[in-house]
Amino acid sequence: MTLVKYILKKFVPLFVGSLCFFAFVLVLVDLFMNLWNFISNGVPAKTVFQIMLLYFPKSLWYSAPLSILFAVSYTLSDFYANNELVAVFASGVPLIKFTAPLLVFAFILSFGLFYFEDKVVVPTFAKKVELQEIVLNREKSLNNDKIVVMSGQGNVIYKADFYDNSAMRLYALYIVIRNEDKSLNCVVRADSALWMDDHWKLNGSTKYTLSDGNLVSSEVDSATLELLTEIPETFRNNTTSVETVDTRESREYIAHLKRVGLPYNEPLSVYYKKYAFPFILFIVVFLSIGLSGKTRKNVMLISLASCISAAVIYYVFQMVTMLMAKFGVLSPFLGAWLPVFLFVVVSLVLLKYART
Repeated sequence: MTLVKYILKKFVPLFVGSLCFFAFVLVLVDLFMNLWNFISNGVPAKTVFQIMLLYFPKSLWYSAPLSILFAVSYTLSDFYANNELVAVFASGVPLIKFTAPLLVFAFILSFGLFYFEDKVVVPTFAKKVELQEIVLNREKSLNNDKIVVMSGQGNVIYKADFYDNSAMRLYALYIVIRNEDKSLNCVVRADSALWMDDHWKLNGSTKYTLSDGNLVSSEVDSATLELLTEIPETFRNNTTSVETVDTRESREYIAHLKRVGLPYNEPLSVYYKKYAFPFILFIVVFLSIGLSGKTRKNVMLISLASCISAAVIYYVFQMVTMLMAKFGVLSPFLGAWLPVFLFVVVSLVLLKYART
């Protein structure tokens, strides 16, 4: 118990301090990236400060792996440099047992980081993005054009030239209706369609069917109108960023993309990343243990350099796998989890050859 208290007493302040430092650096980077836009749009300093505060939880989330990597690496390297671990190893305590409190701490923190991201980071980051878009005059219109939407399990396909969100009206609309076996049932053309409570009301509409190889036109019957129930929100220009919504909304959004036949690989990989990213905390503790004790000189600089290098390699590799998932080279699951799996292997190899 004395060893547990001792190692946590040295580790926790380092972790908290480095977490705040790295998060502050990320906030400053985000500020400098948008500073000219803030100045040119005359954004008040109070609003800029509010945007920075809203971004701080996201910065903490990003900084957690780097911070715990640095804190563990520095703590253990300092123990090595001061020969404190010589006494520990001489007493028969192996390195993995000595560092077990750090592993337990990281494992618990991984779950905490997931819930922190879902309950705190997501809403604050969404508010930050919304406020920033407003003050920089980048508010996005929900009107949409050149729309193709698949509905009714692929049996009803809408194609419209334009959707007016304020009027909830579609213009130059074509609707392809298919049978259960995906054969063509009919095609409906309408000058426009207006949303009426639970269905679309067509204006200037004509229904086309094939009869004995001939094209037959007729009025749209009530049975066909009953199929036109796809809600107006589907036609909006409202592409959702999975990073700005919680896991429940992410699942609903991805299910919507699948239902209407839109690409979903990228948002699905980001959704899996929500679960994969927190557990990198547990992985980097193994990595830190393996990296520690490589030198007795310049412990601070070596620890900082090693953890930054490892973090850069991880984030670059993750960026590559996420892009591969987006373009279908990897599955969305592997796009999110492959960096974690790779770093598990690297960490175990480093741990095997760590000084004991």
